[in-house]
Amino acid sequence: MRFAAASFALVLQAAGWATGQEWTSLGPSQTTAYGGATGRVSAIACSPTNANIYFVAGADGGVWKSVNAGTSWTPLTDQMPTTAMGALLIDTSNENIIYAGTGEAAFANHSRPGEGIYRSLDGGATWQQFGAAEFGGRCISTMVMDATASPRIYAAVTRAGGFPGPVAAKGHLGANGSRGVWMSANQGVSWSRLAGLVDRDITDLVIEPGNADVLYAGVGTVGGSPDNGVWKSVDRGVTWARLAGGLPAAGLIGRVGLGISAAAPARLYTFMAMPASASGGDSGTLGAFRSDNRGVSWTPLSLSSMQATYGWYFATVGVNPANAAEVNFGALSLVRSTNSGASFGGLGVPHPDVHAITYDAAGRMVVGCDGGVYRYSGSGWTTLNTGLTITQCMAGISTHPRDDNVMFVGLQDNGSLKRTGDTTIWTSVTGGDGGWTQVDEWNPARVFAESQGTGALYRSTDGGFSFGGVGAGLSGANCFLPPYLIDPASSVRMLYGTERVWVSTNGGTAFTPLSGDLTGGAAGAAIRSLAIAPSDSRYVYAATNNGRVLVSTNSGASFTLIRINNPGWPRITREMFVDPGDPQTMYLAAAGYGTTQVLRTRNAGATWEPLDGGLPDIPVNTVAVDTRLNPPRIYAGTEAGVYWTLDDGRTWEVFGSGLPKALVNDIRLEASRNRLIVGTQGRGVWSIPISACIADFNQDGGVDGGDVEVFFRAWEASGQRADVNLDGGVDGNDVETFFRAWEAGC
Repeated sequence: MRFAAASFALVLQAAGWATGQEWTSLGPSQTTAYGGATGRVSAIACSPTNANIYFVAGADGGVWKSVNAGTSWTPLTDQMPTTAMGALLIDTSNENIIYAGTGEAAFANHSRPGEGIYRSLDGGATWQQFGAAEFGGRCISTMVMDATASPRIYAAVTRAGGFPGPVAAKGHLGANGSRGVWMSANQGVSWSRLAGLVDRDITDLVIEPGNADVLYAGVGTVGGSPDNGVWKSVDRGVTWARLAGGLPAAGLIGRVGLGISAAAPARLYTFMAMPASASGGDSGTLGAFRSDNRGVSWTPLSLSSMQATYGWYFATVGVNPANAAEVNFGALSLVRSTNSGASFGGLGVPHPDVHAITYDAAGRMVVGCDGGVYRYSGSGWTTLNTGLTITQCMAGISTHPRDDNVMFVGLQDNGSLKRTGDTTIWTSVTGGDGGWTQVDEWNPARVFAESQGTGALYRSTDGGFSFGGVGAGLSGANCFLPPYLIDPASSVRMLYGTERVWVSTNGGTAFTPLSGDLTGGAAGAAIRSLAIAPSDSRYVYAATNNGRVLVSTNSGASFTLIRINNPGWPRITREMFVDPGDPQTMYLAAAGYGTTQVLRTRNAGATWEPLDGGLPDIPVNTVAVDTRLNPPRIYAGTEAGVYWTLDDGRTWEVFGSGLPKALVNDIRLEASRNRLIVGTQGRGVWSIPISACIADFNQDGGVDGGDVEVFFRAWEASGQRADVNLDGGVDGNDVETFFRAWEAGC
């Protein structure tokens, strides 16, 4: 059978079907806890004239807009280069102009860097990206505008997050660039750093209402610096001076928050944390202070400790723009003073960890926290999270072996959740920070979940409706959320990772040490990933958060080091995928910039081959492989969605449409269901059909004219995925192979 070019055109003309497959969001849009929590919000901007217009920034969920005061939300930046957000600004002279500063300045291990500043001129409908060269790899903590000259805006810049060092940057080339305060005189198109201020992390920035000459900057390098404190400029940022007059010495100060009100521009509030240790601890509350004379002198306020040991994460100040005596301080909790800080009372915020406080045009306080957006008025709190799908998944999605709809996932600061049907609202089943989950394939009534710390393991025997603590005997280091696995050959045998591998022979009730230390003795290091070969559970692979990859051929009793310096996240991952039919073939993701991002070994780590030809230089956090075809189809979860290759890693392209450019940190490939399930850090869980059929070229689950169109687009472009006969070239023989499969229905 030979097809002429004219025949190709006729087939294409007859094919009116859509090409390509689309991703479907499964939520969680909300949980059933905390009044309906969603994910972390890093910034809020409310219209100063329209009480219905809100913008929020998900810490890693992009920018969202509400036109009905938070009753419903629309995502605006899903297809922009990054969904990591730190700041929002509305131009008060033209409220259609919105700025979004990318990169979340919360300094946690999951606080990713940004790629500059986005600007919209039409109320968020479309966006442009600026400042990637100036700010890429760092974070925007705050933006303010000179109301007398609205093209003039200021941005406060920090490093990305993590301890020790900015590990969330994952080697981004811009991670160590200049910080400080930057200015744009042309609505964000170009930027210059204000050289009169120190090149340090600026954790907050305010401009005096009614006097654009005066700026205050919170220099808050979270590990401490000799420059930390409150700095002031009276000449629009040309020169700066550090304020004293009752403030603590620089060496005592960590993160700094600031607040000011149009009702009393001479009054300034600051909220300070202690410097963090190298491991991120010890950063409790240093204090809060008020100045009534533009920073000349300061009065300490009676604020109790409210930042636990991680004040580097939050030091939030919100002052009522119509009443400068009403000041709110947010951290682990939220307190308010109505007498300028002479006394405080708790407001009982529905979810802990407050990162943003502002007021809408009706004078109502709107708060962003690790549970989303909540509004406070005299009658109490209102949850504003309906449809706001910015949940931050951890690696470890699990599914029910017999019910397509049932799945479990762990979320940052929102516990572990269960999905029971065709819904985006998931049921909370455990608290804390949710991590790895697993359903027992042998007995799906047995489900496991965890929260942070060694031994915080929970088991359900009723399908996930109730959980009890298990894991007796576990001790040692952890990667915050330790990995664990059920042995595919025996559901009563489980492995658990600290700095060593532990084993349970009674279904997780108790564990005993199995291996030695796999971290090489590094202080505080731990196992971040485990993988057991489905075809031979004697093969166990482990990856540690100090970059070591190891293999065991005796079920985890002893391990051999097979790779070092593998980059990635210091917390739990699914970076390894073992071929279901060959225990010695393992695929490895490498989550870093400037490195080989996907590798494969066919001999249990003796040698490695790179598979990332044509893949953009962006970290790959997780990998999954469909081995039903030759070559296998490899899926890579990156920090900007999912890519796939059909030619064994020679070329890659974005897989599917509709998935936000969010960080993908988990992929579950379910060959029996012909679907992929992915978890994202900031946009929840998504699914898409896949197929092992050669003729299903657009992967939509059917063989039709849409496949012909997609095939010929690839064929005419000489794309490697059109090499369906695997002879190394793209020619007429591939057309013949494709149409034979197409006419046969697969």
